[in-house]
Amino acid sequence: MVAVIDEVAALLDDIGFDAETSVLTERQAQVLALRERDESQADIADALGTSRANVSSIESSARENLEKAHETVEFAEALRAPVRVSVPEGTDLYDVPQLVYDACDDQGVKVGHTAPDLMKVVSDAAGSAVSGREVAASLLVGVTADGTVRVRRQE
Repeated sequence: MVAVIDEVAALLDDIGFDAETSVLTERQAQVLALRERDESQADIADALGTSRANVSSIESSARENLEKAHETVEFAEALRAPVRVSVPEGTDLYDVPQLVYDACDDQGVKVGHTAPDLMKVVSDAAGSAVSGREVAASLLVGVTADGTVRVRRQE
């Protein structure tokens, strides 16, 4: 397992991990890298000289930090998107592409999705906010200048 720890350290170095600028600590990055290699928490605990419960806690904190970072990036992208379309609760999913296309036309932004593809992107990204053909919770569909579609729940 020591060789695996050395490989993980080399991997983190190769991909440019820097604990000073990352939302993850060095230990969190190590644990996630080892878990990505399908190492058990018990084996990781043995290798790091700690308990399985501590490894579990480290992994949980790391995943929470990653989720927060992901949410922050999505928020920043939504702020920068030149096209933002509010889709109210109760809207038929089949009406969403035209709403997005019209808003994009107004801003001179091209969406690289056909209507069925765009419905799938919105539905997949919205998760439980879309039920069948109905938008079950208000959404904000943002389209970046390069045509990337981002979907967020509106509160």
